[in-house]
Amino acid sequence: MRLLALIALAFGAGLAALSFEGGEAPAPARVQRPVLTGTADDVAPLRRAVEAGRRDLRPALAAAYLQRVRDTGDPSFYARAEDALRGARGPEALATAGELALARHDFRGALRLGRRAGAAGTLIRVDALVELGEYRRAERELLDAKPNLGAYARVSYLRELHGDLDGAAEAMRFAAAAGGPAAENVAYVLAQLGELERRRGRVRAARRAFGRALALVPGFAAAEAGLARLEAAGDAAGLDAAIARLRRVTERLPLPEYLIALGEAELVAGRGTRTLELVAAQQRLQRSAGVDVDVELAVFEADHGSPARAVELARRAYADAPSARSADALGWALTRAGKPRAGLRWARRALRLGSLDPLWRAHAGLAALEAGREREGRRQLRIAFRHGLSGYPWQARR
Repeated sequence: MRLLALIALAFGAGLAALSFEGGEAPAPARVQRPVLTGTADDVAPLRRAVEAGRRDLRPALAAAYLQRVRDTGDPSFYARAEDALRGARGPEALATAGELALARHDFRGALRLGRRAGAAGTLIRVDALVELGEYRRAERELLDAKPNLGAYARVSYLRELHGDLDGAAEAMRFAAAAGGPAAENVAYVLAQLGELERRRGRVRAARRAFGRALALVPGFAAAEAGLARLEAAGDAAGLDAAIARLRRVTERLPLPEYLIALGEAELVAGRGTRTLELVAAQQRLQRSAGVDVDVELAVFEADHGSPARAVELARRAYADAPSARSADALGWALTRAGKPRAGLRWARRALRLGSLDPLWRAHAGLAALEAGREREGRRQLRIAFRHGLSGYPWQARR
């Protein structure tokens, strides 16, 4: 499961090359601007500076709280970011508010804020338009973006959605070479590059990319999860290694996507469902912090819970954000609810750009088989296995 949650959540407000164009009062001369690292360590000095009168640093403090969410998986920091932005004005504040909206999956709100932020909101608008299914408009917005890590990463994702894995990997290499304001930014794009290489069948290149990410940020969750997918694609010993690795990840960062990966690997190994029982609690925690998790929860319910509930969630998600991601969720929910013909129609819609996502292809293949379209089903499943489904052992076994 890929939360695009994705690209926007990984970079933070600094990547949009934000600028001040009025709005905040001049800073008191007696309070120096802290030296920032682009990490969660910036919270304390920024908070002290804001409390001492540097109101112009409130967007930077909010961005540091968003970094805390990425580091800890604790969505309560979203509320602190929101408080830090209260009353702040200007392009930087609007752009940071857009980042917060993206993190909460409020894509329409993020688009409005990105528009108000002007040039500082370019990448926010791109992310929001992608999640709203407005892919051509997102591409046009990217034409105005500066050629930096954030822009290259978004080019990569758009190419991936169109099934161009070679072009996606090339753009992600450019993103890594461009560098970012913090090591985590580069580690994230290297982890994404590793996943693209894995889906291209380039195992050694994937391991190198994941290893480079971990060299920059030891224990980086996305890279550890990528290595776990490589291990899980092997024999029983590889599956055991993947389970051990994912346990370490979830102990530090118990996000639903990693809990699901661990729980499904444990199911394949015959170790029960206790981990999966934690997923709903974590998603409730996300929702209580204002995060819309309808798409992710719909797929989870379709796989491990109530298909009828999955359909309800997926329909609501698609109405809010009609993307390929939500179309896949709705198609799979309908298939699991005993309506494979309707599910197949939505699966085709999810794949209309040509995505080679192995889970989406598997969903389409199983829907086609259940709908009596055997040739189409087998073709989709072959594509799924060719592009990395074996890294998801529970789905692969099914």
